Amino acid sequence: MTINENDISLSAVESVKSELQTKACSQHASALSRYFKTGPGQYGEGDIFIGVRMPDIRKVASTHRKLSLTEVILLLKSTIHDERLCALVILTEQFIVSTERGKKQIYDAYLSHTTHINNWDLVDISAHKIVGAYLHEAPKSYAEETLQCLANSDDIWERRIAIIATAYFIQRDRFNETINTAKVLLNDDHDLIHKAVGWMLREVGKRDQDVEMKFLRRHYKQMPRTMLRYAIEKFPEKIRRRFLKGEI
Repeated sequence: MTINENDISLSAVESVKSELQTKACSQHASALSRYFKTGPGQYGEGDIFIGVRMPDIRKVASTHRKLSLTEVILLLKSTIHDERLCALVILTEQFIVSTERGKKQIYDAYLSHTTHINNWDLVDISAHKIVGAYLHEAPKSYAEETLQCLANSDDIWERRIAIIATAYFIQRDRFNETINTAKVLLNDDHDLIHKAVGWMLREVGKRDQDVEMKFLRRHYKQMPRTMLRYAIEKFPEKIRRRFLKGEI
């Protein structure tokens, strides 16, 4: 998406940033920096937190939900994590009430700016509500192609977007998208992808355990241990033990 400077009110964007600053907490910022692994060599290296709590981010987002798309994208490009999170909350709220054309614009803008959707909380709060919701209404072939492309990305966050986006399908009892995306990510080397895939498989199982069991019986021996543990978390203890011992 190309930003048209004539559509941008810098004062509107600065107003959001100013409101977030009034709700910042240095102690909470330090805790978040540790929690989201911002140290050298960690997955969130160099990210900056000012320590705004989620309820406050939602309040600020609600106040500014009528920002233009170009303004929200400008906020999404911030170096401050809390501001990017606020931008994504605004986008998800705007997506819900948008026209078909508006939804496509938000979806396109989202996937054009994944560089800034660069931690698991940013993905988890938005991917299913924007990417998943849009693809659910798209032709199945397009949805599958898009999810496969994201799942094969070199970028960890695009890979996580792929699997988390399928939560929207799961909530509507469509499981193929999750199963097919999980197959692509079976041999992923990142713990955050293992957790996300296991989580989505578990969500499938909550709605149709036969679908999850069929997938697990075929693939559990090649699944990373963390992925398997997440996937079978709600199973009876005896069945969990059998999976972990490779006796299924």
